[in-house]
Amino acid sequence: MSRKKSEGKAERKRFSAEFKHQALLRAVRDGVPAVARDLGLEPAQLYAWRAKAQQLGEDAETQRLQQSETARLKREVARLEEEVAFLKKAAAYFAKQPK
Repeated sequence: MSRKKSEGKAERKRFSAEFKHQALLRAVRDGVPAVARDLGLEPAQLYAWRAKAQQLGEDAETQRLQQSETARLKREVARLEEEVAFLKKAAAYFAKQPK
């Protein structure tokens, strides 16, 4: 006698990223409890998807901010290096002039 998987625990349903995205969009418009009921999900599942999406969004925003700050700092370093090079040339020029 062999047992089926369905006799013990129920199999977990897997949802695509597109399904989750659409469900979250509907939840914003219609409310989480109504959408969960329509889709046959637990409201806690939608809340968890929403929290994960917000966390990923914040990570992406933080990364964009860091990239823009890095680019700004690189431009500043290049400007300061040009300034130092100019000042070195000016110092050498004035050092050669007779008094």
